[in-house]
Amino acid sequence: MRFETAVGQFRIIASSEEASDFLQNHWPTEAGDKHLLARRACLDALAGSIAADLARKAFIEACEESGMQVMH
Repeated sequence: MRFETAVGQFRIIASSEEASDFLQNHWPTEAGDKHLLARRACLDALAGSIAADLARKAFIEACEESGMQVMH
């Protein structure tokens, strides 16, 4: 998935592990409710507790909550 973190700055995330790292260490805005849910979802996906598709959906919602444009 490709998304814009700031005007003209893009990032590609290819796995739940990369999404988890980005959410925990590189998130460019203040964390909101969906950010926290996405962090938990990515960790659950890595543990095999939920499907990666659910973590992806949560990550996209967190990006949108923060005003980032996601290119599905």
